[in-house]
Parts: sequence; structure tokens; C-alpha cells
Amino acid sequence: MKLIGIDSSGLVASVAIVEDDLLIAEYTVEHKKTHSTTLMPMLNEIVKMSETDLKEVGAIAIAAGPGSFTGLRIGSATAKGLAYSLNIPIIPVPTLAALAYNIQFFDGIICPIMDARREQVYNGLYSFSDGEFTEIKADRALAVEELINELNSEYLGKKVVFLGDGVPVYKNIIEERLELQHFYATANISKQRAGSVAVLGKMYYNRGVAETAESHEPIYLRLSQAERERKEKEQADK
Repeated sequence: MKLIGIDSSGLVASVAIVEDDLLIAEYTVEHKKTHSTTLMPMLNEIVKMSETDLKEVGAIAIAAGPGSFTGLRIGSATAKGLAYSLNIPIIPVPTLAALAYNIQFFDGIICPIMDARREQVYNGLYSFSDGEFTEIKADRALAVEELINELNSEYLGKKVVFLGDGVPVYKNIIEERLELQHFYATANISKQRAGSVAVLGKMYYNRGVAETAESHEPIYLRLSQAERERKEKEQADK
């Protein structure tokens, strides 16, 4: 089955086409562009270059969140439009799981962190052992200090690798306070890749995970900044 992968959950815009065990095409860009103006042209380009007939695509895998509210909405709208026009399902793939899936055969804890602002990160913990990709901690938004304390208290003696756009933001804190042996993903696997979304999406699809275009919605984990500010104002006015 051919499957399209889409990730616009952060600064990176990425699209990919996967067929069975083959990554046919992948187009990834991080360069101060608006996803709403780049995502479809990127997809059109790889469809054209790979001579893919969209009628052969069986599903759309989308990085469903958490992540940038605007980016998630753009990705969701793109996936919904494609799925509706092609009459195929959407496979929601957790953004953090897809990030973690970039790193395989690491004998420790895979720790993706996305900057959620206000000294918080979106995070989940994963492992890849004996060919099995396993979620250790489910997606959550938490203070970076809380994450470091958790790693120090619960996983002492383990190795951990960090990746995601939260790394450059919080690397100094990690270096100062983390007691575990730790590493950082190299540039080629440190950010979102639609190829990982597509491959993981295929696994989820085989397990029966799928949504219709009408039912799909992004996973935000917390309120947007505008909604938080409105609630704070309402509380201050009481």
C-alpha cells in the first residue's frame, strides 16, 4: 500500500511517500516559511517526481500533535482535504512518537522534547529494543525541570538521547542538572521527518488505527496561548 506522510507540527515542514518497505520520496524543509504556502507545493513536487498516482494511495498519515497550534491546524486541514477527495482514511500519529522513531537501535531511553514555551516541553519517553518500539511515558506537557528530575530519579544508570526543537532551547539546563549519561541526536535525525510519520503510520494502520476525514482533529495537549491569556484575564477580572 502507498501511504503519504505529513508533518507540520513544528518549524519543519515535511512530506513523504512510502510504499510497503520502501521510502519513495521525502521532502523536508526548515527555513522560515509558512506551512500553508509550502506544504501542498512540496507534496505536489514529490508526487510529480516519483510519478505517483494519487489514486494508488491508501491512507494519509499525519503528525497529529502535540506541537505548534498553527502548524497542526495546517497539517490537519491538508490531510483532511486529501483524505476527503481520495476517499481514504487518516492515520493519526503522535508527533513525539514519530520523532522518537527517527532513532532506532539505541540501548537506552529516547527522549524527544518540543519547546512548548514558558519553560515547558512536550515530551514522551520511548525505547527501541529487540526490534520493538515501545512507549514508556505517554505524551504530556511538563516543565523541563520536572522532566530532568523524573529522569534523575526514575532512570538512574540508564542512557538517554535527546532530540527535537527543545534541545537547543534547554540544552544548558540539561547539561547542568541531568545526572544520566546522555547524548543528542545528529542533525539528520533530530527534527520531524514525514518518512518516520509514514512508516509508523503504516504500523498503526495495520493495528486498525484510522479515522475519517470528517472525524480527524489535532491533539493539542493544552490550550493555545490566546486561550490561556483569555482565561488568565477572566480570572484576574473576577
